[in-house]
Amino acid sequence: MTLSSSTLFLLLFILFSATAIMADEISPGSTLYASNPGQSWNSPSTNFSLSFVQESQNTYFAAVMYNGIPIWKAGGEPGGAVNSSASLRFLPNGNLQLIVGSTGLAGSIVWQSNTAGRGITSASLEDSGNFILKNGSFPAWTTFDNPTDTILPGQNFTVNHVLRCGSYFFRLLPSGEMCLRWNDSVEYYKSKGINNTDNINFTSPSLRMQSIGILSLFDPLLSNPLLMARGNDYGEASDNTLRFVKLDCDGNVRIYSSAISSGRGNKIVRWTAVTDQCLVFGYCGNFGVCKYEEFNAAPVCGCPSQDFDLIDRNDARKGCRRKEDIQDCETTILSLDSSLFLTFPPDTHPDVFTVSISSCRSNCLADPTCVASTSFADGTGFCYMKRSVFISGYQSPTLTSTSYIKVCQPGNPNPQLPSRKVSRNSKALKISVVILGSSLFLTVLASGLLGFYSRSKPRYESLLSQYSVSDYTSGVPVEFSYKELQKETKQFKEKLGEGGFGSVYKGVLSNKMAVAVKQLEGIGQGEKQFRMEVATISSTHHLNLVKLIGFCSEGRHRLLIYEFLKNGSLDRFLFTPESDKKVLNWERRYNIASGVARGITYLHEECRDCILHCDIKPENILLDENYNARISDFGLARLLNMNDHRHRSMITVRGTRGYLAPEWAANLPITPKADVYSYGMVLLEIVSGRRNFEVSSETNNKRFSLWAYEEFEKGNIEGVVDRRVMEHDVDMVQVKRAVQYSKTT
Repeated sequence: MTLSSSTLFLLLFILFSATAIMADEISPGSTLYASNPGQSWNSPSTNFSLSFVQESQNTYFAAVMYNGIPIWKAGGEPGGAVNSSASLRFLPNGNLQLIVGSTGLAGSIVWQSNTAGRGITSASLEDSGNFILKNGSFPAWTTFDNPTDTILPGQNFTVNHVLRCGSYFFRLLPSGEMCLRWNDSVEYYKSKGINNTDNINFTSPSLRMQSIGILSLFDPLLSNPLLMARGNDYGEASDNTLRFVKLDCDGNVRIYSSAISSGRGNKIVRWTAVTDQCLVFGYCGNFGVCKYEEFNAAPVCGCPSQDFDLIDRNDARKGCRRKEDIQDCETTILSLDSSLFLTFPPDTHPDVFTVSISSCRSNCLADPTCVASTSFADGTGFCYMKRSVFISGYQSPTLTSTSYIKVCQPGNPNPQLPSRKVSRNSKALKISVVILGSSLFLTVLASGLLGFYSRSKPRYESLLSQYSVSDYTSGVPVEFSYKELQKETKQFKEKLGEGGFGSVYKGVLSNKMAVAVKQLEGIGQGEKQFRMEVATISSTHHLNLVKLIGFCSEGRHRLLIYEFLKNGSLDRFLFTPESDKKVLNWERRYNIASGVARGITYLHEECRDCILHCDIKPENILLDENYNARISDFGLARLLNMNDHRHRSMITVRGTRGYLAPEWAANLPITPKADVYSYGMVLLEIVSGRRNFEVSSETNNKRFSLWAYEEFEKGNIEGVVDRRVMEHDVDMVQVKRAVQYSKTT
C-alpha cells in the first residue's frame, strides 16, 4: 500500500505531537511522564524545554532545560527528586503538580504550584526560559517569580526570592547586598558588589542578569544600575549563548555561559562568588576538613583525626562522625596545624576571646560545652570557641592559625602524608643523590672561598656590605644573633622609647644601615610559633607601615629589627610647648592623617587576613625624613604572654586608655571599627595638638574631645585648631572635614 505525500506528512505530524508540543500554548490536562524522557513542552525557538531529566540511577527531576542544563526544577533540589513513576500534570483546575505513583489517591504529591481556582486557562514556555501559567493573557504564576537555583537574563530577582540547592541559600538583602547562607542561618559570604552602596537606603532592590554577562542591582532610587558582578566574557558576542547565575550544591554562586554550538550540557564558569571553595561553610559536612592536595585543583574532604570515620566512604562531602562520643570518656585536645574551623555570623558572638595560644587550647579542654577552637595568628590574638553541633574545617599550608579538636583520650592524630607518592620513590632517590653531591661540592667550594676571603678581608668587606643591603631589603626577615644585636646597638645604649611591648633602641648594622631594635617583653610563644608570627608581620608591605627587617629568637631573647625613621613618633611634634619651634604645619598634618588612614585601610581590607592594630595612637605613628606617616607595632599583640603580670590587664582590654573604642568597655566583639575609633581620636589630636583626654579650665573641666565637639557644633572650628598652626595658611575645609570625621567614628 502506498501513501500520498500529504498523508505521510500528517502521520509524521501526529507522531511528533505526541512527544513534543511545539505550539506556544499548553492546554490544561496535559501531562509529562518521567518514564518517557523524550516527551517535552518546548519554547517557540526550541532553545528551552520543560521535561524530565535523569540525573542518576532512578533519580529524575521535572526541569526547564537549556542546552541540556537544568535552569529550573519543580520542587528544587533535593526536594523535587523523584523516580521513574513520576509525572508532571497540568490539571484542568489550573494547578501544576509533580506526582509520584499512580493518579488519584494512590499518587503522592511532591510539589505543586497552588494555582487551583485562579482561572488558569493555558500555559506556555517562553523563549526567555520563563514557564508561565496564564489566566487568559495575564500571567498568574511564573517560574521567574518562583526560582529554584538559577537567575536568567530578564528575570527580576528581589528580596522576596531565594535560590536554594541542598543546604545552601542565596538571597538579596534589603541593603542591596548579596549573601550566601548555610542552612539559611550561617552567613559565610556577603558582597556589596563592585560599586559602593553604603550611603543608599534602597526601597525595592532587585538583581538582574544582563545577557552580556553583567549582574546588576536596580532600585527606584538609582539613576543607573549598580554593577554587582560580571563574567570574564562579558560584552562578547552572545548569539546562541546564554549567561546565567546559578547556585550550585557545593554552596557557591557562579556566573556561567553556555553556547548551543559548544555541545549539549556544556557550561563554562565565568565568575565565582567564593574564590576559595574551602571557605564555603559546611562544604565537607559536619566535622569535615577541606584541603587541597598536590596536583589536585579541586578540594578534597577528610576527617580531623583518626578518632573520626567518614559517614559515607563513597562521598567524603557528607562529613565525619566520632568513633566514640566525648560525653562518655575522658577527653584530650588534638592540634591541627595550619588550620581553622570556619566561624561566621551568627556563630561569632559570644564565643570570641582574646587569649594566648596555649589558653585557647586549655580553655576549650576545660569547657564542657566546647567542641573545638581556633587560635588566629593574624595580629588579633583572637580565639574562636566552637560550641555548635556543626564544625566545618579548612587546612592549608598558607594558614598561620592553629586549631584544636576535643576527642577521647589518648587521641589519634592523622598520620603525616609523604610529600611524594610511592610511585615516584625512584625518581626522588635520584634527585636526592644529585642534591647531596651538589651540596658536597658547594661545601668544598665555600670552604675554599672562605679561606680566600679571610686572607683578603679588607678587599671584600665593602662587597659583603652591599650584599647585606639587598638581603635586608628583599622583604624576607633576616635572622640575627643576640650577640650581633648587642654589638650593633652598643649594648642597647641609645634608647629611643618604651611601650607596652618593650623598649626600643637605635642600632647600626654592619652595612651602615640605621635600625630600631625592639626588645620584646613577656613573650610566651615557642620558637616555631614566634617565627610564624614574624612571618605574618613581615608579609605586610605598604608605604604607610614600618618595615620589619629582621628578628632574633635565641633562648629567652625575642627582638624585632625595624627600619629606623629619622623623625621619630608623631607625639613629639603634637604635644610640645607653644615655645617649641618643632611644629608641623597644616599641610604636613593633613598628609600624615591621610597616610595613617591608608595604612589602616591596608591592614583591614587589603592584607590576605584582616589585621587589627588595637593600639592606634600618636606614639605608634612614626615619621620618616619627609614627614610621611608609618604605622608601627601592628600585629604585635599576638606575641604577648597573657600570663605575665605586666600585661594581665590586656587579656580583656588591649590598647591605650583614651584611644579605646566603647566595644572594649562593653565586652563586645572587637572589629575593625575599634581601630577606626582610635584613628578618630588621633585625627582630633592632629588638628588640635592636644591630648583627646586632656582636662583643663580651658575646656570647662571637660574631656577635651567632648569640649571640642561641642565647640564644633557651635561653629567655633578655629577654637579647636592648634593655635600654632593658625599662624600659617590653613585649609579650613580640610579642618572641618577632619573634625567631622573624628566626631562620627
